[in-house]
Amino acid sequence: MEARKVVIHSPGSYDKLKIETFSLPALSAGEILIEVEAIGINYADCVVRMGLYESAKKYVGWPITPGFEVAGTVKEVGSAVRSVEVGQKVLGVTRFGGYTSHIILTEDLVFPLPKGFSVEEAAGFPSVFLTAYYGMFELANPREGLDVLVHSAAGGVGGALLQLSRVAKCRAVGVVGASHKIETAKELGAVEVIDKSKEDLWKAAEKYAPEGYHLIFDANGVSTLKESYKHLGTPGKLVIYGFHSMLPKTGGRPNWFKLVWDYFRTPRFNPLDMTGANHSILAFNLSYLFEERSLLASSMKDLLGWCKEGQIIPPPVKVYSLEDVAKAHQDLESGQTVGKLVLAP
Repeated sequence: MEARKVVIHSPGSYDKLKIETFSLPALSAGEILIEVEAIGINYADCVVRMGLYESAKKYVGWPITPGFEVAGTVKEVGSAVRSVEVGQKVLGVTRFGGYTSHIILTEDLVFPLPKGFSVEEAAGFPSVFLTAYYGMFELANPREGLDVLVHSAAGGVGGALLQLSRVAKCRAVGVVGASHKIETAKELGAVEVIDKSKEDLWKAAEKYAPEGYHLIFDANGVSTLKESYKHLGTPGKLVIYGFHSMLPKTGGRPNWFKLVWDYFRTPRFNPLDMTGANHSILAFNLSYLFEERSLLASSMKDLLGWCKEGQIIPPPVKVYSLEDVAKAHQDLESGQTVGKLVLAP
């Protein structure tokens, strides 16, 4: 069977995203062939394209097909597969390779489509919710009633963190960078929303939690890390899962001078000071946890259970054709999008 995929042969801007055809291999006993109907786009895919994603270089190299999540229809199953059947709608997770019309995944990476989800909503679900789940429940380990600050609260992971804060019965304050994102953050569970385009972020943050925040989730990097740490309560945990402010919002290529400058401006934290302040810093990259299949299974079990109970809902999605992948990357990098962007091959 001939299929199509997006291939990046060398790092660069949007022109590096090429659509190519390829032939699918035969299935092994434990594999599933999915005809992909929707592909989740993540900011990490843009970082892969720029050549700055370390796990992409470690596990794949060039050329590479980006993409961590898909949804579609099962077309064929191996002889040992028991959990899904041909014709069933499913979602799947993968460490790269998701920007494709057809994909072969092992059975433990494929899950039934959550009830009530469209394929587009399902494709935008796994990466952001698994990231949020790991940061929230594996690292932060929240208790009921904690004050939580979530940066980029109307984005994919930020919106998922708001919802999981609600599941954990915490009080979440969301931070957004534009006024059109306020309602989305509120709908996803923020009790208060700070629009940093219109008000001083940290004065507002102090107003909503005068004693500081028990948990702060920050993927911005140098632009907010220092102040996020300062606005922790006692005890307080800062969870870091990205450095978006170091990367460009236009042009599609890294500004190397800015990267170096921001690297040296990134705060360094002294463990003696951290101990005295009773502050913790936790950081992770989900792609390095891909081999932890038991963790993936247990996390997805919880997430899909909360979907079934109606406690969490899919993020809002905007759909692009596979041919418009460059436009989708450009829009995502702009910082103006809400929820998840999805490709439809």
